[in-house]
Amino acid sequence: MMMLVTYDVDFSNEKGAKRLRKVARICEKFGVRVQNSVFEMLIDPAQLADVKNRISKVIDIKADSVRFYNLGKNWEHRVEILGTDKGFDQEGTLIL
Repeated sequence: MMMLVTYDVDFSNEKGAKRLRKVARICEKFGVRVQNSVFEMLIDPAQLADVKNRISKVIDIKADSVRFYNLGKNWEHRVEILGTDKGFDQEGTLIL
């Protein structure tokens, strides 16, 4: 399933900046950054539970916000892009 994950971490102090970096690193392990605090993740339910668990251990629930949008299996028909597309085909062949 395709998940869209967005986050808003209060980085007005040093601890917040550290949390922001940690949340970004977790998201980078599971998905592709499409905007500054927005990731697309093509993951299964177990991976989603893992992502949520890892992020919940990092954020301050009184100051930070993380949202998970389930775009499902037919997500290609639900995403429309205006302007440049900074992503890539997550289901396609990756050549390194």
